[in-house]
Amino acid sequence: MPDLATLAPLVLTLMAVGAFAGVLAGLLGVGGGIVLVPAFFYLFEGMGHGSDQLMQVCLATSLATIIVTSARSVLAHHRKGAVDWSILRAWAPGIAIGALVGVMVVAQLRTPTLQVIFGVLVFLIALYMAFGRADWRLGTQMPTGGIRAAIAPVIGFLSVLMGIGGGSFGVPLMTLHGIAIHRAVATAAGFGITIALPAAIAFLITPVPQAPPYTLGAVNVPAFLIVIAMTTITAPWGAALAHRLNPKPLKRIFAGFLAIVALNMLRKALF
Repeated sequence: MPDLATLAPLVLTLMAVGAFAGVLAGLLGVGGGIVLVPAFFYLFEGMGHGSDQLMQVCLATSLATIIVTSARSVLAHHRKGAVDWSILRAWAPGIAIGALVGVMVVAQLRTPTLQVIFGVLVFLIALYMAFGRADWRLGTQMPTGGIRAAIAPVIGFLSVLMGIGGGSFGVPLMTLHGIAIHRAVATAAGFGITIALPAAIAFLITPVPQAPPYTLGAVNVPAFLIVIAMTTITAPWGAALAHRLNPKPLKRIFAGFLAIVALNMLRKALF
């Protein structure tokens, strides 16, 4: 069992990471998972728990936190009438199916492969955040029928492979189809629950060999509890800052940070 000298810096670091993730979620509409997954990885690896299954723990723990943060976000947006429930109801089943398939795939992959997947996808998200334009359009309404049936599972699948909620894929998808940004952010929070809830439940019954202490299935319980406590406090701070600051330069700065994180993850996996 880790001693106090080991646990104290771990707890403090997790508190700082959770606080940072909460502010980002409120400020930029970017789910904390995109920060939590690499943070968990470097923390657990630094504690000597590096293994071929470590990324599974990082992804599962991140998704478990998203259940709580997304639920709070949806409720807050619903009070303001910002959630488009028709979109959420239509897309949720396909997204959930894709998330469950993602869990089955993640359980078969090893840390280096998951690192490469995470690094590539985060780098693409960083490019979109840095160079995407608000006036880009693919259509005037959300896809339906066969196109929706094809896209929705992909959103759930890729999100689980990255340990993130629905914002990073859902918000661009909706804005590219003419949905106002505030409505897209609110509705994508619902995507997060649809992804994280079934995935986290499945991960709880997915044992991981050589997992860090106090891990249930693939979810590390202390990391989950500490991060949730901090994001609950700091997410409203980020939302308040969003009304005072210009988000465009902040998004570009954060895109640069994500690109560095993605490239470092790729370096560790490939070299």
